[in-house]
Amino acid sequence: MNYENEGAAIREQSKKLVLSFMRNSPECIPCNKGLRQAEIFRECGFDWGDFPNAETTKQQYWIVALLRELETEGTVQRDSDTKYWRLR
Repeated sequence: MNYENEGAAIREQSKKLVLSFMRNSPECIPCNKGLRQAEIFRECGFDWGDFPNAETTKQQYWIVALLRELETEGTVQRDSDTKYWRLR
């Protein structure tokens, strides 16, 4: 098994899941309010629950990179005032 390739596939699938969720969320439609990163994280099922030294709030950090990559690709945008994410 090539672990790097498997990890890349998981990242791509995660991006597809987040985009699908956002496309089906009225709040995330372009020009609407958007959603907080934590809401997207939980609604997409990425929360493993609280564990010692791995609380839910710490688990959310990796989704920042996912959202920033989608932002770089021109798919989503973050409102600089509210910090909410929505589709472009």
